[in-house]
Amino acid sequence: MAEDHDTHACDAAVSLAFSILGKRWNGMILSVLGAGPTSFVAIRRAIGVSDAMLSDRLGELAEAGLVSRSVEPGPPVTVSYALTEAGTRISPILDDLGRWASSYLVAPARP
Repeated sequence: MAEDHDTHACDAAVSLAFSILGKRWNGMILSVLGAGPTSFVAIRRAIGVSDAMLSDRLGELAEAGLVSRSVEPGPPVTVSYALTEAGTRISPILDDLGRWASSYLVAPARP
């Protein structure tokens, strides 16, 4: 049977997407930033992640080209994060994923 190169390219692309989106917190960070640019502290408060983890994840998302960081001189110095064009393009997909999860997945009971 001949291999379908389009299927392999799609599989590789999906694998690449989940190597970024599948990491804990990345999807939530992108979701928060989908509402507009915001500060590090506001992102941390919205998702309840440690400073070190958030800093690490924001760096990964920036390296992947999904998030940008801007610094406004102060005082006080203001640092904000925003979605890039690529990050903005994923927002509707995350919204669809959230609607799908609400319809088809059952959240585990909290103790």
